[in-house]
Amino acid sequence: MIVHLLDGTYELFRHFYGLRRFNKGKDAPFGAVIGVLHSVLQMLETGATHIGVATDHVIESFRNELWSDYKTGEGVERVLMAQFHPLEEALADMGVAVWPMIELEADDGLASAAHIASSDGRVEKVCIWTPDKDLAQSVRGNRVVQVDRRGLKIRDAEAVREKFGVEPALIPDYLALVGDAQDGYPGIPGIGSKTAAQLLNRHGPIESFPEAVLGKRRDLALLFKNLATLRTDAPLFRDVEELRWRGPTNAFAARAEQMGAPRLLERSLKAHAARGTPAK
Repeated sequence: MIVHLLDGTYELFRHFYGLRRFNKGKDAPFGAVIGVLHSVLQMLETGATHIGVATDHVIESFRNELWSDYKTGEGVERVLMAQFHPLEEALADMGVAVWPMIELEADDGLASAAHIASSDGRVEKVCIWTPDKDLAQSVRGNRVVQVDRRGLKIRDAEAVREKFGVEPALIPDYLALVGDAQDGYPGIPGIGSKTAAQLLNRHGPIESFPEAVLGKRRDLALLFKNLATLRTDAPLFRDVEELRWRGPTNAFAARAEQMGAPRLLERSLKAHAARGTPAK
């Protein structure tokens, strides 16, 4: 089986700003939610059987306690923020496994789900649907891969090495050195992407660097590595079969009506009927 793991936060942002090109400044209350649900249904209609979605139930996480400048929900438009929780509720009603993350981030949820799923011998491949470079650390050979919707680019371990110059396992070290502006930490001054890759390929992880390489900046680099390291121990599910889609729940009809999107119900019922699995 193939397990598909979606970054719900990224998908919500993608659909929200995609709609902005057409709505002339009038954001529909559930516009992005409906867009995400249609994207999930398209995957189900084209053969996906096992799907899980991780979301940022709140933007802040334990990382904000470690680094005061780490990303927050500040600056996220209110009309977009208001669609986070409705997305989680709608996915659950549609029968899709959804993990709203609170102390951890959606990225941690994806990393944890990938770890659990890939340890199951029945799983042939795990596809993590996000372009976020943080998730490159979860890639394993061609069994756990990233999928970027932009051009449907698939990033396996070889592609990670080609893009960043290091193995997937060294991505947290790489990000610690070069920084991540999106997440709010600057990296180590004077170390760019090429230098970071050279140092890591020569010495291994930051903990193995000779003292002279980073000097007094070593502790800061290790702090940034902690920020960049995704947690893989979130107890999201016990059996991968919990991710099998078995059709919408009885509550989905009312949910689709509330959002003014009856087509969602039609598509979900048709997709469920096509596979002939027992309903929830």
